[in-house]
Amino acid sequence: MELKNLFKASAIVSALVLAGCGGDINITPTVNDTSVNNSNNTTTTTNEGSGSTDGNTDENPCASYDADSVTVQGEYTGGNCEYSKEFVSAASPLNSDITLEKLDNGGAHYFKSSLVIGENCNTSDNCTLVVDGPTLEIEAGAIIAFDDASSRVQINRGANIEATGTYSDPITFTSANAIASLKVSDPQPQDWGGIAIDGFGITDQCSDAERTAVTCNAESEGAVTYYGGSDNADNSGTLKFVKIHYAGGLPAGAEEGNDLNSLSLFAVGSGTTIDYIDIYAGYDDGIELFGGAVNLKHIVVTDTQDDSIDIDAGWSGNAQFILVKHGTVLNAAGNSINMGNGGFESDGTKVKDNNVAPSAPQIANVTVITADVNSVRDDNPSVAIKLDDFISATWYNTVLVKTSATQTHCFENSSDAEQVIVDGDVSMKNSVVACAKLAKSDTVGSTTYTNWLTDTAGDMNTVTGGDADVLASNGFATIADLKTPFDVTTIDANFFESVDFIGAVSPADTSSDWYDWAKDAYENAMADE
Repeated sequence: MELKNLFKASAIVSALVLAGCGGDINITPTVNDTSVNNSNNTTTTTNEGSGSTDGNTDENPCASYDADSVTVQGEYTGGNCEYSKEFVSAASPLNSDITLEKLDNGGAHYFKSSLVIGENCNTSDNCTLVVDGPTLEIEAGAIIAFDDASSRVQINRGANIEATGTYSDPITFTSANAIASLKVSDPQPQDWGGIAIDGFGITDQCSDAERTAVTCNAESEGAVTYYGGSDNADNSGTLKFVKIHYAGGLPAGAEEGNDLNSLSLFAVGSGTTIDYIDIYAGYDDGIELFGGAVNLKHIVVTDTQDDSIDIDAGWSGNAQFILVKHGTVLNAAGNSINMGNGGFESDGTKVKDNNVAPSAPQIANVTVITADVNSVRDDNPSVAIKLDDFISATWYNTVLVKTSATQTHCFENSSDAEQVIVDGDVSMKNSVVACAKLAKSDTVGSTTYTNWLTDTAGDMNTVTGGDADVLASNGFATIADLKTPFDVTTIDANFFESVDFIGAVSPADTSSDWYDWAKDAYENAMADE
């Protein structure tokens, strides 16, 4: 039994009357999820860990919350904390604050359904949209595990996540199969569904009229929740020093392409912190951004099947220090499979004519290391940057690497992106493109990729072959003095850091947390090559 009832039956019966509310949040939920709650109530409790040897009820370190004078707590067993659908699921989200502690001896918080914080509210259905909702707090060093492609961490609009680790004590979200005491097979992509955060930021999926009337209810991909609003400075919390491994999935019954990503940021605002993230072996995209203005810093995405960074729906944030590597992983059968489609999938718009400018992020200090294979995800090639739908981004201090190209290339674009390339609305500056094949087709509209990169002297770009010496011997840092960097502090000194190198990682700063974070993630991915 996963949750033990230590209260008298009469207490349970009285609690059932209010079980649907939980905590002190007043909201009428709109649930759009196929999850099944097999419990007759959500107030079953435990205060005793089965891992305890002396019966001391205080030794249960599992998360708990109070629901109408009844304490609900996970079960401590085998060194892990286990949480059933009775504790939380998409059909029964948490409406009060909850804390996940670091467990001793590498123990994991193991969720057998989705960990959903806050109610999923479509304001068109007369629910009350809670702005100051519950918070999921995760301590440094905590490990959170799932075992189903539909199970995810879902932070609904108005709720928050505060997950701050350290370099030496990161927070890990992973497959239950990566935990020795829970393992039933080798971990692989699509073992669980990833993290999704819904914000109140601006997305082109809503109109001005909807934003004004507070009826912006854009539907998320993968599992239907609602997001969007008019506050691009919205704060959904913090993810810092966080590993997300073996995530992303196609929920049961969902159509191909309607997938969960390792990290989905739906109209998330700039008040949110996304910093020091390591994404490995994801099924769909590493990070996908649907509008909003959240900033990204110190991001490593290795061996994810589809796009590493997917920009869409009018994202207007900044990003600095992004390392991407395409390669291979071993599946459950022990076979090596090819990972990596776009380093960047760069879409300007999802819906036009909603008075939202196309995605126009400023992205600095990037390294994309591609492969010369097609991804197992969709049999499309490993590409450094894909340009689509009137994208208006600028990449600074970037290094793109493709050492060989019998069937792949570094750039490709849709017809909707041709004119922004011709007009220079999308650009690269102070960058080195070391690609055995530059583009799927070098001709783009009335120009070429070669001319786009090199005709404007002030852009300071270099285009060279795939055999160029651009990376240090460790495989991920840039060689010293490759090119003079652009001073990105002139764009936004509050976000961008001054650098003396191009690419994601300096070869000289070998004692920094960023160098070590990138090194660890890169070497972890290379171990599976």
